[in-house]
Amino acid sequence: MNKKIQLQQLGLKDFKEAWDYQEQLFKEILDLKIRNRREDLNAETPNYLLMVEHPHVYTLGKSGKPEHLLLTEDELEAKNAKYYKINRGGDITYHGPGQLVGYPIIDLDNFFTDIHKYLRLLEEVIILTLKEYGLKPERSAGETGVWLDVGTPFARKICALGVRASRWVTMHGFALNVNADLGYFDNIIPCGISGKAVTSLNMELGKREIPLAEVQEKLLKHFADLFEAELLNP
Repeated sequence: MNKKIQLQQLGLKDFKEAWDYQEQLFKEILDLKIRNRREDLNAETPNYLLMVEHPHVYTLGKSGKPEHLLLTEDELEAKNAKYYKINRGGDITYHGPGQLVGYPIIDLDNFFTDIHKYLRLLEEVIILTLKEYGLKPERSAGETGVWLDVGTPFARKICALGVRASRWVTMHGFALNVNADLGYFDNIIPCGISGKAVTSLNMELGKREIPLAEVQEKLLKHFADLFEAELLNP
């Protein structure tokens, strides 16, 4: 089993470009697994973790409802935002500058074949990262992602998760609000859940900005520890 994960820093990249790149890597791993099975080979499958920021964009998952986007095409254009229907699970969410987005494209056959465990580990990566800043993040029953003040009128989401998997190969991932402009969430019903607020790390800490690189360093350490993986920098 290959527990090495190739870390790739994509910087600020258009969502569609990053999605196409994900699909390319995803297909390469799937094709290798199929060839291994057909030809009775044992070629090692690679794993990737793409870290990226996106310009303003709304994405709608397979189970999402288009009416959860509260903007017309003209209003989207006025806000310099794009909109895509995509092939991950979940409903609608927002990505934009100041958000730390991670796309693990990994072969779970190299780790464990359990999607539920995979999602809970991604949440745990975020939970441990936020705890380093003195927050008390937690899960919310029946709602994927990471939240604060669950079970109170002040419940608010700080990290969204949405994944796709085929033959135990994953794509898409998590989006942690670090310095994100939360006003853009007002244009959607986030994750299809009305009446729930959204927050960010800098807002919770009462700071103007938190260095993304600092948050990412903590996050990657927890990711490597929880997945018992070695992250390889190019």
